[in-house]
Amino acid sequence: MDLPSWRDVPEPDAVNVMLDPGLAFGTGTHPTTALCLEWLESLDLAGKTVIDFGCGSGILAIAAIKLGAAKVIGIDIDPQALIASKDNAQRNGVADQLELFLPQDQPEGLIADVVVANILAGPLRDLSGIIKGLVKPGGELAMSGVLDTQAEDVANYYRDEMSIDLSLNLTSGVVSRAKNNHSRLNRGVLGG
Repeated sequence: MDLPSWRDVPEPDAVNVMLDPGLAFGTGTHPTTALCLEWLESLDLAGKTVIDFGCGSGILAIAAIKLGAAKVIGIDIDPQALIASKDNAQRNGVADQLELFLPQDQPEGLIADVVVANILAGPLRDLSGIIKGLVKPGGELAMSGVLDTQAEDVANYYRDEMSIDLSLNLTSGVVSRAKNNHSRLNRGVLGG
């Protein structure tokens, strides 16, 4: 459950993320963010590395840490997003488990077991080569921020290396999963 930092925790036994988005995008109430949170919760993240590509407020990165990920990296083009992510990670007591980078500063050869990109269709298309390159063989990729009418087009940018399943449709987006068909890349995709 994601909560504004000024509220009390209503469910102490749940995975709670205290959040103040500041100037960054991502409060957890947007349907596409909720889909990504649900998807992350469905995975076994124990011992895995997760990249939150377009981390905004850091909600998905922080949730991944709280769901057991061993290492989490947030990447965003907006320095304000990195500040908000760092502040929210501190607020949640997980700042030492979150690495944050501008794209030009991220480590070379960076790959992860799980990558989540809750950004818009345009960047998902334009950055498809970069995003696919972040997922290690056998890993999974979640893409969100895609309208139902855009899902097929975005999926086409990933089909050269992944088989796509556009399986769950919502009025505000589409959830899809994919596995890569190449030996170098074996990934899953969620878009919505």
